[in-house]
Amino acid sequence: MSVELTKARLSDIDNMQKLVIPEVEAGVILARSSDEIATNIRSYILAKEGDEIVGFCALHIHTPSLAEIRSLVVKEGKRGMGIGQSLIARAIEEAQMLGLQKVLSLTYKQSFFEKLGFVEIPKESLPEHKIWADCIKCKHFPVCNEVSLIKTL
Repeated sequence: MSVELTKARLSDIDNMQKLVIPEVEAGVILARSSDEIATNIRSYILAKEGDEIVGFCALHIHTPSLAEIRSLVVKEGKRGMGIGQSLIARAIEEAQMLGLQKVLSLTYKQSFFEKLGFVEIPKESLPEHKIWADCIKCKHFPVCNEVSLIKTL
């Protein structure tokens, strides 16, 4: 069965939450409430095989020129098949369509993003509101091993 990329719907939230639980528990992805996902539902892109969600990510806009790819997850057993790459490519297409100039990512998977044209930047260059809105909620804050990367569009 082939993987289809589609925009998330509110009815997808429960299954999205189930998919991301292991990554949240491992501290790899920041937990987001169902209400927060609902508020930002337009930013989510799903990878589906039939009715099953096998991956997703969000394109979260920070400023008129900068967005962030966040909450990237691919189901265990479906990794290494290009699903994550496809999700990132779709998010970048959307960013370009919106007229954004740069897309950033905070990740533990540096080489994955570098293969897609992202380059490492100092965390100090991240928008301050990113730190106070998201990072402060993380169980690793303030000692974080994530790498900041950016791609110029």
